[in-house]
Amino acid sequence: MVAISNIDLVRRVPMFSVLTEAQAWTLSQSIVKKRYKRGECLVEQGGRSNALFIILAGRARVISVDSRGREVILAVLHPGDHVGEMSLIDGQPHSASVIAEVQTDVLMLGRVAFLQSLPENTSMSFSIMRGLVHRLRGADRKIESLALLDVYGRVARALLEMSEPDGAERIVRNKPSRQDLAKMVGASREMVSRVMKDFEQQSLVLDRDDGSLVVRDRIANMT
Repeated sequence: MVAISNIDLVRRVPMFSVLTEAQAWTLSQSIVKKRYKRGECLVEQGGRSNALFIILAGRARVISVDSRGREVILAVLHPGDHVGEMSLIDGQPHSASVIAEVQTDVLMLGRVAFLQSLPENTSMSFSIMRGLVHRLRGADRKIESLALLDVYGRVARALLEMSEPDGAERIVRNKPSRQDLAKMVGASREMVSRVMKDFEQQSLVLDRDDGSLVVRDRIANMT
């Protein structure tokens, strides 16, 4: 197997695609590749890691736990997504934990190299800012969902946001468990199971043999 150089890894990251050859080479001297097993913690809520984490392969979930141990899933990260930049920018502890859902490869960029790269490259700074805005919009949608929608509407919106177009249908390729879906929408597993059963009876969702889930466009009427 041919080893992949750090410069090649940098070039695989969409956020770094705007760098010049010289900038990419300089950055490649500061990155570290790390592999996490399923269930391992990339960053811990309340802790400090002093690094930017960029997902190369795999999948990770962003979770927050309150003082009573109740857990909510805030987001799921896929290749190209990054996390940890807020703590690097404001110096505060991580506001959530990030856990590998499957074996996950990441690039880690230390605090000093990260902060040095921002003023040197406006496009990269804009990419970071755009990612933060995307995360803020997602938080706004979750707040709106919790405040204005019933459980049916919250589950419907979560399924739509997880799905992607596939011909004339929308598909959730990594179908969440009922428990995970409950943690995403702030409801009990029993209530979410009841909602999903109703959706199935109304043909709004359909389980496929490959483990994915078909989501009909009509489910948007629930939101």
